Amino acid sequence: MSWHAAEHPTEEARACPGIETVIVPRTRDLGGFEVRRALPSVERRMVGPFVFFDQMGPAQFRPGAGIDVRPHPHIGLATLTYLFEGEIVHRDSVGSVQPIQPGAVNWMTAGRGIAHSERTAPEQRAAGVRVFGIQSWIALPKRHEETEPGFAHHPGGTLPVIEGDGATVRIVAGTLYGARAPVKTFSDMFYADAALAPGARLALPPGHEERAIYIASGRIDIAGDAFDTGRLLVFRPGDTIAVTAMAGARLLLLGGEPMDGPRHLYWNFVSSSKDRIEQAKADWKAGRFAPVPGDPEFIPLPEDPPPPVRYP
Repeated sequence: MSWHAAEHPTEEARACPGIETVIVPRTRDLGGFEVRRALPSVERRMVGPFVFFDQMGPAQFRPGAGIDVRPHPHIGLATLTYLFEGEIVHRDSVGSVQPIQPGAVNWMTAGRGIAHSERTAPEQRAAGVRVFGIQSWIALPKRHEETEPGFAHHPGGTLPVIEGDGATVRIVAGTLYGARAPVKTFSDMFYADAALAPGARLALPPGHEERAIYIASGRIDIAGDAFDTGRLLVFRPGDTIAVTAMAGARLLLLGGEPMDGPRHLYWNFVSSSKDRIEQAKADWKAGRFAPVPGDPEFIPLPEDPPPPVRYP
């Protein structure tokens, strides 16, 4: 998905000592389609390698309408798309054409440069479609920032699922609870989708240095503090965090090792080097990125985007 400047998410007060920050995402209306941005924020730019975290929807499109994100470029990152509802068709400049359905993973490695589009398929558009999901950007370690671009799709049935005590956890990427997802990652990280029945309890172990939980739906309790839908809870290192679902809840568990230095973010480009971002801007403007086969449109380089931002 293409990134445009929006108001920064805000921080919410909390009492639990294990919680470092509670981020309330700001909502942006993209024309009948709302996006909640949790990362980057003023209080927290990254969690592990996660440099960008957007909730898409839930949105019900009328017949004939749908998602139309025209081809746009990326460098220095991987995009991870995960849906709860709906379907999106991914196309990219390495020739991939892949619909994604709920529970599956689309992982696109931008590396030295890729362009892609995301659209609602004609057959889905005709009937009217509901879309709800998360798109995140994973910053690549410096040694992998210029890796070859690529794309991988992993159906939901290939991802490890852990069940018990009213909780069902699907490991989306990385390693958690002793299970590893098949997605090839470039750093030590974890990303999981947890569905909790009312009253179910789930522990988030302290094995990864940077950890967070995003509440996609429902309401949870941590050490007597209640948190509602649409909060990103960032935890201090070292503590085991116990979450109790006050009603049925859907959570995204995410984090990993800290990045190997700061990152600069400009439009859809992420890099440890400002000069590299300037080169990517020039390459997109001059048409030097490979095109997306079957999708001749494109998003022009913004004329007046905000200045590059350094994370952290």
